[in-house]
Amino acid sequence: MEETLAVRKLDRLGVVLVAGGIAATALLPFIYVKANRIAAGKPMLLTQLLPQPSILILLFLLIATALATLFLRNAIIRLSIGTLCLAALIAAIGLVATASTPPGSTVARMTPGGSFWVLLGVIGLIISDALVKMKLTPWMRVASLVAYTALLGICLSSGLLDSLSILREFANRTDQFWSEAISHLLLAFGSLAIAIVIGLPLGILCFWVPKLREIVLRVLSLIQTIPSLALFGLLMLPLGYLAANVPLAADIGIRGIGTAPALIALVLYSLLPIVANTVVGLEGVDPSVRDAAAGMGLTRRQILTGIDLPLAFPVILTGIRIVLVQAIGMVTIAALIGGGGFGIFIFQGLGQTAMDLVLLGAVPTVFFAFSSAVILDAVIESIQGPAA
Repeated sequence: MEETLAVRKLDRLGVVLVAGGIAATALLPFIYVKANRIAAGKPMLLTQLLPQPSILILLFLLIATALATLFLRNAIIRLSIGTLCLAALIAAIGLVATASTPPGSTVARMTPGGSFWVLLGVIGLIISDALVKMKLTPWMRVASLVAYTALLGICLSSGLLDSLSILREFANRTDQFWSEAISHLLLAFGSLAIAIVIGLPLGILCFWVPKLREIVLRVLSLIQTIPSLALFGLLMLPLGYLAANVPLAADIGIRGIGTAPALIALVLYSLLPIVANTVVGLEGVDPSVRDAAAGMGLTRRQILTGIDLPLAFPVILTGIRIVLVQAIGMVTIAALIGGGGFGIFIFQGLGQTAMDLVLLGAVPTVFFAFSSAVILDAVIESIQGPAA
């Protein structure tokens, strides 16, 4: 009976996370020591690095985090221990990379292994779970995101992680990295802005004209089924023809490859969530509110701008959130047709079998998508809060 009660006290999510962390620590390498950027490298388990003080501290904090996750219900304590463990993990990979790099070598590469990434994910989920259980307000969650981003920024600016291969790749491509970062964000936010300008009025029109709604949503759903590479390819021919035969089109940057087909494809993919959520949001407004407004003499336009859109805004914003996160991820594929963005590093890395270069494109893409989701979730919840 006592054993049954003890098992019930365990956090089920914690059991899964701890088991995953233990398996990763035992079976996957913590770091790869490579002679150069394309070499396979020598894998080293966490247990093989035990003589190093940073690893001993990390293991101690990993055990403490596992015990806290399994047995402690105090979210603040779990958050504190998890944050210390996260800092120790980042410090450990930096110190191990520095210690493993041959003195004076500029070609050796130290790449984080599978156990580092799994432990990073596990600790991140433990911290997220603790934050959820603390029931933070939406903007406190944004503040937490800023705090952990600042922690990472301190580690990067201190030089602690400079020996890692991804930082070596960044150092070799600093100017290009920031240029592609700007291109990536401009494509993502630019396509979102255009999709809102087109999709919001189209959604309102679909709400007012049910027959048109069925046709529009079917067409937009059909576009969603087209693979992104196929859509890029379909757009290249007509845009290339337009650029070759209409000088003005070429002058304003419309070509078969580059930003134009990427932007058009992203806008097309973005329309369905915005149009559909606009329709759903407007349908969710209580008809009696409209009737009361009409009885007071308000016109259809006044009802739309003063009642319908404000009440439907949280649902519409949810569609915008989906679009933005989707666009940030899809811009990476646009690099295949010259659209720029972080995808350039990903595809260059795949072509050169340089996984560190792949990470240079993938990690910031994930970071921007995750940050956008957290911030927009906070905006949506803060708007819905007073209504609730």
